[in-house]
Amino acid sequence: MKRSILIVAFCVALVVAGCGGSSSDNSSTGSTESSTASTGSSTGSTGSSESPESGKPGDPSETTSTAKKTKPTVTVPKGISPKKYAFRELEEGTGATAKKGDTVTVQYVGVGYDSEEEFDSSWSRNEPFTFTLGAGEVIKGWDQGVEGMKVGGRRELLLPPGLAYGAAGSPPSIGPNETLIFVIDLLSVE
Repeated sequence: MKRSILIVAFCVALVVAGCGGSSSDNSSTGSTESSTASTGSSTGSTGSSESPESGKPGDPSETTSTAKKTKPTVTVPKGISPKKYAFRELEEGTGATAKKGDTVTVQYVGVGYDSEEEFDSSWSRNEPFTFTLGAGEVIKGWDQGVEGMKVGGRRELLLPPGLAYGAAGSPPSIGPNETLIFVIDLLSVE
């Protein structure tokens, strides 16, 4: 009897909550979250180097993001050591989780930590980038930083030289031992 009352009360609460706001209220909240994420604002805390939780049960193994995103503006995070790897979820995805061995497609912007200048962007070429995660096709920081992302997500990576281009750099746009910042959008996982 008590369980039935709780279930009915829960259902009534859901109906009331669903009727509480207008559709413009809901879209306003969504656009605020989207706007904050798309700016790549670097205030707030950073994520740890641990991988986020794996996908929810029922997530398809192959998903393509349908959300329309725009090129983020990347700013250098303050109060974070450029000598240590860090990441921050700017927007949590809802699709499949990227794991080692998957073929992933991303959009990205790269900025030098010291120069605060953009050195590369797939957005500028209007050409997403595809690679096999964990196969060494990209810098170590990307293999580490994209793993665990969910399709539709946007993540900011802070990559010290050892996870980027190291002592050699990548002349002329990336100097020796340069720390890099990337904002990466995960578009698909196969």
